[in-house]
Amino acid sequence: MLENQVLPTEQQIKQLMSAPNDTPLVMVNILHFKTHTDNGEESGAAAYQRYSKNVLPLLQKAGGKVLWQGTVQYTIIGDDEQSPHMFLLVEYPSQQHFLSMIMSEEYRHISSDRTIALEYGGLYATTTNYAIWNQPSEKSEE
Repeated sequence: MLENQVLPTEQQIKQLMSAPNDTPLVMVNILHFKTHTDNGEESGAAAYQRYSKNVLPLLQKAGGKVLWQGTVQYTIIGDDEQSPHMFLLVEYPSQQHFLSMIMSEEYRHISSDRTIALEYGGLYATTTNYAIWNQPSEKSEE
């Protein structure tokens, strides 16, 4: 169930800071937009689109890159009413690259758009255990 969680706790930041600094991270974003921001003048999706546009140069400066973004079209298994609207995968060279971005003054100036946009903004730091593109292809027997 999605809950109103958008900002990390102090404990979550400390946990990330203790991660190895030489390991690439893929940040998995699970996003559920507000119907309207608190001022009611725009949709959460519109506020997040503005945030995305403004964060991209900071993300690139931090060595990050967007691997994939997708909008949820249908819920096959799960709660239709609590379904996320979007998933986003962003890779950083290390946890320090990510932390330096989110702790920068430039990021602080734009991060409020993310906060006002989201009902739920789950963010999960992952490491790659298996990637299909790293596996040898199987040759079919003809």
